[in-house]
Amino acid sequence: MRWCRDFCVDVGEQTSIDAIDAGNWADTRFGDKGFTFWETPDGTPASMAGTTPMVAGMVRVDPVSTPAHLRGRGYAGAVTVEVSRAALAAGATDVVLFADPGNPTSTALYRRIGYVPLADFTVYAFS
Repeated sequence: MRWCRDFCVDVGEQTSIDAIDAGNWADTRFGDKGFTFWETPDGTPASMAGTTPMVAGMVRVDPVSTPAHLRGRGYAGAVTVEVSRAALAAGATDVVLFADPGNPTSTALYRRIGYVPLADFTVYAFS
C-alpha cells in the first residue's frame, strides 16, 4: 500500500491517496491488481509493477514505480519487462500500459523495451 500511495503522490492522484489513507484499499484502482517487486542483490525492493487480471486476452501494466533514490539504475525497465513476459507466458495476446507524455524518461524506457504508442488521451476534470 505504501508503494502505491507513494506512486499516487508522485503523479498527483489525490482520490487514490485519500482512499489508501482511509484504509479503503479495495476502493482504490489498485485493489484488484497483482504486484511484482524487483529487488537488488541484497533483497531490497527497488521497483514495483502492477498488473490487472487478464480480460479478453489483455493485461494492463499499472503502476510502475521506483523510489526516487533508486531511479536511473534500470530497475523499472527490468520489472516492466518481467511482468510483460509473465503476462504473455500466461496467454495474454495484448499487454498495454499508459505512459505520461510529459515524462520523457518513462516514455523512452517503454519504447526501448518494445512498447509502441497507439493513441494519445487527454483528461479533463469538471467541477
